[in-house]
Amino acid sequence: MAFIEEAKRLYEDTGRELIHSMLPEFEDLMAIGLAGHGSECFGFDDEVSRDHDFFPGFSIWIDDETDNAAGVEISRVYRRICGRAETERSALANNARGVHRIGEFYTRYTGSAGAPETWEQWMFVPEYALAEASNGQVWRDDLGRFSREREIILNGMPEDVRKKKIAARAVKMAQSGQYNYLRCLKHGQEGAAALALAEFVQASCSMIYLLNRKHMPYYKWAFKGMEGLEKLGDMKDALEFLLTGEQDQDGIMIKTGVIEDICAGIVSEMKKQDLTDINSDYLEPHAFSVMEHIENAQIRSLHVMEG
Repeated sequence: MAFIEEAKRLYEDTGRELIHSMLPEFEDLMAIGLAGHGSECFGFDDEVSRDHDFFPGFSIWIDDETDNAAGVEISRVYRRICGRAETERSALANNARGVHRIGEFYTRYTGSAGAPETWEQWMFVPEYALAEASNGQVWRDDLGRFSREREIILNGMPEDVRKKKIAARAVKMAQSGQYNYLRCLKHGQEGAAALALAEFVQASCSMIYLLNRKHMPYYKWAFKGMEGLEKLGDMKDALEFLLTGEQDQDGIMIKTGVIEDICAGIVSEMKKQDLTDINSDYLEPHAFSVMEHIENAQIRSLHVMEG
C-alpha cells in the first residue's frame, strides 16, 4: 500500500476521533491531508523509500490565529496519534508530516504565504517547488483556505507565463539535442555530448509537463510522474533511452533519430494547442513563434531562453 493511503487510514481510523474528542473547538479550523516534500506525497514511494526520512503520520495545516491559541495542544494530540518511531533523517529533509502554519507551508515553496501573486513569481519559482506545494491529498478543510491556495497553484499559472516557459524549453531542446549533441561528438567531446543529451532530456520533460499544464516534480521523479500524463507521457521510455542507451556508432544514429521523433511530437502538440503556426522540423523557430503569441509586453520582451 502506498504511504499516502496508510496515512489516510491512520487519520480515519485513529486521528479523526482523537481530534474530535480532544480538540472539538478547533477541529473545524484544521486542514488535514498529506502534501509537500517527499516521494510519498506524490504517491511515488516504495519499500526503498522507507529506509530514510520515514515515520507514520499526516499533515495538519492551521492558520496563525489557531496556532497561537492551540498550536502546542494540537501538536501534542498529533504526537499521540502518530507516535515517534522513525528512520534516520537527512539534514536536508523537511518532512511533510506534522503540524504546520498554512503561511509557513506555502512560503517554503513559493516565497509567499500562498500561491504566487505576480507573473514574476510564477515565472521564477522552480517547477518542483510548485509541484511539492500542490501534490498529495487533502481530506478535510472546512475553512477552505489551504485548499484555495492549493487550487490556484495547481491551475492558476498565467497562460503568458506558460507560453514563455514553453518557448524557453523549445530553444533549449533545439540547441542541446538537435544541434549540440552531434556537434560535440564531431569535436570528440563525448562528455559534452552526454551533457547535451541530459540538457535535452531535462528540457523535454519540462516541456511535456507544461503542455499538460502540470508542474514537473524534482528531477528524480520526473519520469515517474510522466506515467500519468495524458499528452506525450508515452515519450518517457524514449527519453530514458537517450540517457541509458549504448553510445556506440549505431547507438548514436539511433539517438539522433529519437531526438528528432521527440521534437516532431512536441511540435505536433504545440500546434494542437495553437502555440505555433509555422512549419519547421527545428524547434528554435517555433520558440519565437510562441513568443509572438504572448500578450503581456513585459513577458514578451524577455530573452527567449529566460523562464
